[in-house]
Amino acid sequence: MKNLSIEFETPTKALLSEYAKLSIEYLVESEFHMEWINNGLGGIGLTEVQVEPYWKNYDTPDNNPSHLIDKFDMANWKVLSVYDGAIRVAGAILAFETQGIHMLEGRNDLVDIWDIRVDKAYRGHGVGQMLFAACVDWAREMKCTRIKVETQNNNTKACKFYASQGAKLSNVNKHAYKDPPVSVWWC
Repeated sequence: MKNLSIEFETPTKALLSEYAKLSIEYLVESEFHMEWINNGLGGIGLTEVQVEPYWKNYDTPDNNPSHLIDKFDMANWKVLSVYDGAIRVAGAILAFETQGIHMLEGRNDLVDIWDIRVDKAYRGHGVGQMLFAACVDWAREMKCTRIKVETQNNNTKACKFYASQGAKLSNVNKHAYKDPPVSVWWC
């Protein structure tokens, strides 16, 4: 992991297809249960609860990053790729200034980390921190004042990672997905 480098790339169908080969699958061993303190006026309390382990994968043949370019105008988006030599080991897709993207709230000072993934062999070795810092740097270059990222309450490692990077839980959407888990947004 001595030769890690980051490239900022313009999304293309070919790039997104290659990017999608990075696994986003993770092992769920716990979930965050949420408690609205004082009906939400006092914030949201999180309690981590152990669950029977299972694997979660957001990607399906019809729903993976290779299809994004068919669905959205990605002219203002970036793909960040972390390479170990010539091998892509991590990446993030950043959405910026795009009409019709709910997560961007119609703002021009907000970047959404649409997708972030680290190869399983590189998880826990600081690659995610390197990638997240690059996302922050790019957002600053775009004169953004806020970064948003969404995950689910069953991705406790991601939630803890975002919190360790200074992100704050800003929203919970209990109905973002057809079935549980709950969608949580970090800013």
